[in-house]
Amino acid sequence: MAHLLGAERLHLEFPTRTVFDEVTLGVDEGDRIGVVGRNGDGKSTLLKLLAARIEPDAGRVTRRRGIRIGMLDQADVVDPGMTVAEAVVGGIDEHVWAGDARVRDVIGGLLADVPWHTQVASLSGGQRRRVGLAALLVGDWDVVFLDEPTNHLDVEGIAWLARHLKGRWATDAGALVVVTHDRWFLDEVCTDTWEVHDGVVEPFEGGYAAYVLQRVERDRMAAASEAKRQNLMRKELAWLRRGAPARTSKPKFRIDAANQLIENEPPVRNPVELNRLAVSRLGKDVVDLLDVSVVYPVADAAPGAPTTKTVLHELEWRIAPGERTGILGVNGAGKSTLLGLVTGAVQPTTGRVKRGKTVKIATLSQELAELAEWADQRVSAVIAEQRTAYRVGEGSKAVELTPGQLLERLGFTNAQLSTPVRNLSGGQKRRLQLLLILLSEPNVLILDEPTNDLDTDMLAAIEDLLDSWPGTLLVVSHDRYLVERVTDRQFAILDGHLRDLPRGVDQYLELRRQQADAPGGAAAAEASRPIAAGGSAPPAATVGGAEGASMGGEGAAASAALTGADRRAAEKERSSIDRRLEKLQAQIAEQHEKLARHDQGDYVGLGRLGDELGGLEASVAELETRWLEVSEALEG
Repeated sequence: MAHLLGAERLHLEFPTRTVFDEVTLGVDEGDRIGVVGRNGDGKSTLLKLLAARIEPDAGRVTRRRGIRIGMLDQADVVDPGMTVAEAVVGGIDEHVWAGDARVRDVIGGLLADVPWHTQVASLSGGQRRRVGLAALLVGDWDVVFLDEPTNHLDVEGIAWLARHLKGRWATDAGALVVVTHDRWFLDEVCTDTWEVHDGVVEPFEGGYAAYVLQRVERDRMAAASEAKRQNLMRKELAWLRRGAPARTSKPKFRIDAANQLIENEPPVRNPVELNRLAVSRLGKDVVDLLDVSVVYPVADAAPGAPTTKTVLHELEWRIAPGERTGILGVNGAGKSTLLGLVTGAVQPTTGRVKRGKTVKIATLSQELAELAEWADQRVSAVIAEQRTAYRVGEGSKAVELTPGQLLERLGFTNAQLSTPVRNLSGGQKRRLQLLLILLSEPNVLILDEPTNDLDTDMLAAIEDLLDSWPGTLLVVSHDRYLVERVTDRQFAILDGHLRDLPRGVDQYLELRRQQADAPGGAAAAEASRPIAAGGSAPPAATVGGAEGASMGGEGAAASAALTGADRRAAEKERSSIDRRLEKLQAQIAEQHEKLARHDQGDYVGLGRLGDELGGLEASVAELETRWLEVSEALEG
């Protein structure tokens, strides 16, 4: 494969630290590279160096003659005085760009809800970002650098972008280097991974999953080497500490070697580990939404147009203790309204909301509003105001931590503990926000786009924390990896209804495509998306998705038949099947262990155990069939 660009012995320093030291790497045709690392370690800076946005202090970046490089920077902004059309296709006539399949695909995938002839200044920040991404992708580039391209895209938009980038070039042509915290996107698009840390760039083969496996093996080997080094260090220190008279008689190089071991003692990377934070008691009743509808008035409705909009329609949802649910839907579908019903911030137009007496709800919002009152206080002081000590863990393993120790376990350095809250980075504020919420001991936690400003390592740490958190968890996020990782069940808001998704995000995307393909589906999907005032959707652009699969006659009949007591009975039966399946899976695992331990020469005993295993597996198959039948009836 032909070489496109390369970096040789790059060195870059900022006033307070060294960002890169002696970094050498290259990009060849066919490369699809994902860049990961902690926030602040230099991922965006690396892209700027390679794209010639900034120059290194030492070393050089070489590029093949005539190479075309396109870049989307986090700070890139579109001229607010331009229209969307001018920003994306310039002065090219419509009949010219409309004949280009790539341009049509980009506009349909990113700008279906953006008024085509309105000024960029009137758009939201998310819409401006998508306009900038579309303006880049309609161009013809040999190398594309993307810095956080999935920001402001929903699940469908991210899936579209992955398809576009995978099909943009032939297998051995073009090159992509992308910085993103979206781990599903990394796995879907990238064939190589660069980890930026401690002033170096470490390459790994494969996407995110392969990178994690290789990193775990690397860390395991490093831990083994470190254990040997620690033993050597202890021996050397003990040898040195046998007294000053003895030390003067020892060879100086041994003293220097021991001191070097001490000086090079590395800090623990990513020391984020919270085993358990206490939660308030949660009874059997959490929150029930019973036949709830929410209707909003339409401001400035055109003459003859509807004056109200139904966001949620006759919705019934019973949230169970310990339930871990992900909510999917396009922007404007009603996800925030649904969460508002749960918290009490939104009142239903019809129907009622029933809350348990012991329910204590907390929300990790997108706005970081919880930190406003502490903006001028030091981080350590904010935590100290809550408590003087914190108990983490259970039983004999429980330990008490000071506020400073707890913050350090969340990735804050000693220097950052004295930093005013207003001076923290976005990711640091996000971590502090989550910590304050968990310390209030809620038993229902709502995460509204929790992945904003967090790097992949911190996301993994928060997921590990949520794994051990015993309360009820509701997650709204466009981060597909997070939704599938921390929730056991997913729902979608489609046409104002809440639909169960037994097959998760894949099923949601299929439903959206089905409605788009149905007669009138594209128009319905476009109508379901929020349109800013001042213009219409782009001409000649196909809509990249649809609101959801509309029910046919059979589905509507099933939904109508399964209401009230029948629906509740079906939900209870499905929950019962879930519990029985879990017990059977445990019994099957135990049976496999018995087979492994049993005398392999005892054919009679092995046959008996095998028959028992077959019976258990047959029971699982029957229950799974019944579970699917009940689920289909509930879905309608």
